[in-house]
Amino acid sequence: MLRWSQKDLSSASGVSYPTIARLEQDDGALGGRSSTVAAIRQALEHAGVEFIAENGGGPGVRLKK
Repeated sequence: MLRWSQKDLSSASGVSYPTIARLEQDDGALGGRSSTVAAIRQALEHAGVEFIAENGGGPGVRLKK
């Protein structure tokens, strides 16, 4: 969606590159510390990603208009 590499996400979030790589290897819900998840989410939101709550069709993401 943003066409970011793992290094781009690492730079934007302040989360180390090895941590980003490890988290992306796992299927399912994002693991890790809550502060790590919050930093990643904040970086994505700052870049224009909007997280959509489950509303009958399931949770998801989209770019803000």
